[in-house]
Amino acid sequence: RSEERLGRPSLKHQRPQPVKEKSIAEIGQWFYRGQKAGPAATKFRKGACENCGAMTHKKKDCMERPRKLGAKFTGQQIMEDEILQPDIDLGFDGKRDRWNGYDPQEHQKIVEEYGKIEEAKKQIKEKNLDAEFSDSKNAKEKGEEKGEEEEEEEVAVGAKTKGEESDSDSDEDDDKYGNEIDMPGTKFDTKQRMTVRNLRIREDTAKYLFNLAPNAPYYDPKTRSMRENPFEGRVPDPDPTKLKYAGDNFVRHTGDTVKMAQAQVFAWEATDKGTNVHLQAEPTKLQLLHRSYEDKKDVFRSDLQESILAKYGGEEHLDVPPKELILAQSENYVEYSQSGDVVKGQEKAVTKSKYDEDVLINNHTEIWASYFDLNEMKWGFACCHSMVKNSYCVGADGTSVPSLPLADMLVNPFHPEERDSRTLLEHYQQQQVKKKKKKGSAKEADDGGGDKKKKDDKLKKALEAEEKRIRDVNEMMKMDERKRPYNTLETTAMGSKEVTDEQLEAYLIKRHRADDPMAKFMDAK
Repeated sequence: RSEERLGRPSLKHQRPQPVKEKSIAEIGQWFYRGQKAGPAATKFRKGACENCGAMTHKKKDCMERPRKLGAKFTGQQIMEDEILQPDIDLGFDGKRDRWNGYDPQEHQKIVEEYGKIEEAKKQIKEKNLDAEFSDSKNAKEKGEEKGEEEEEEEVAVGAKTKGEESDSDSDEDDDKYGNEIDMPGTKFDTKQRMTVRNLRIREDTAKYLFNLAPNAPYYDPKTRSMRENPFEGRVPDPDPTKLKYAGDNFVRHTGDTVKMAQAQVFAWEATDKGTNVHLQAEPTKLQLLHRSYEDKKDVFRSDLQESILAKYGGEEHLDVPPKELILAQSENYVEYSQSGDVVKGQEKAVTKSKYDEDVLINNHTEIWASYFDLNEMKWGFACCHSMVKNSYCVGADGTSVPSLPLADMLVNPFHPEERDSRTLLEHYQQQQVKKKKKKGSAKEADDGGGDKKKKDDKLKKALEAEEKRIRDVNEMMKMDERKRPYNTLETTAMGSKEVTDEQLEAYLIKRHRADDPMAKFMDAK
């Protein structure tokens, strides 16, 4: 500083400059919560919210209930203006202060709650003392065998013990449950207040030694847990209850663990709905509440069911036999062979569909579609081999008649010995071969009897059109590509969109072959 006064050079430029330093919020400076800026206005102000009348926001940002007629039109129920929150710039420590913005008055509510609890305890103890004193007084009046001295000693001892209990109540509450904790895998020291989880006895086998295979279940060394069953795959059909260790997942989902989880969920739901209950602090209270809740739930469900049945009816549909009887399942013993045949006992009845089954019509002994004729490719009755559904059964006489193809029946219906023995498929294939032969012969006749001169003329015109196309292509290739016309997919020179035989032959004749030694000679020619 002396150097600065004398005007000599110093190291002041290396220190933080006050101009560049940021202003950090002071201790206790925090946001305003749930506060409004003064009393509300009496009439609508220009620029205010059209819905509630506050000046600090617009209608689209308003958090009030949308009104049918806003404050702009009615001028009534104008809300107070919100306090604009300050821009608090916290420093390094301010951002990490967990108590920043905490109101100390909130702790006073906890103190008052515990004070009420202590007051209630005192009142209960006073009532118990008064009850004991009145009981002893009544016993004395009735002339019991106890003497006056013994009664006074008992009263004095009882009062003394109660007084000692009130003095050491807080100490007993602290260690009330600590000395009684004896849970497996847990060590609790009441003096050191330390809990060590998942400690095992050294004589027991470690979990990771049950299965040393490369694909063994994962063992977490930090929590000393193995979730999967280490004996799975090694023991055929292992029973988890008979194994030394079946994994943490088996322990987690067996015994009273599921009930405890349900009780914990019930405690959370009850706390959310306003009932102050805790699983570890008040287990008996929670159990009684849960039991009463389940009873009321069953009563409510039964009452609801009865009311619905009384209103809409249908109670007779509920009195049905169980599904085991409906599905025709019984205790009849049946043995089957490897091929599926019944060896011993009676086979179980097949469940029928919703359609009518085993319906016999017109004196038939078999149902419709119980027989299929491969020659006719039709369904019929197996009793008489009839292919007509509404026909009358003729018995075994129908099966003695040989089934012949329909085509043969139409060709020669009166002389069965002269009928063709071919099947319908063979008959159809031979007809197709005949049709192809007729087509080929007709085409050959047209080609042979046609005018050969017309064919030569068509080929000549196609060659001229192909030469013209080649010339057009060569001219177009000589032009600048920017001046070439677009390919409009016009018709060919012959006036047809489809390529004819003559056009294809002309293209093959005029096609340029690079591997031909006479190609250059042909081009020059």
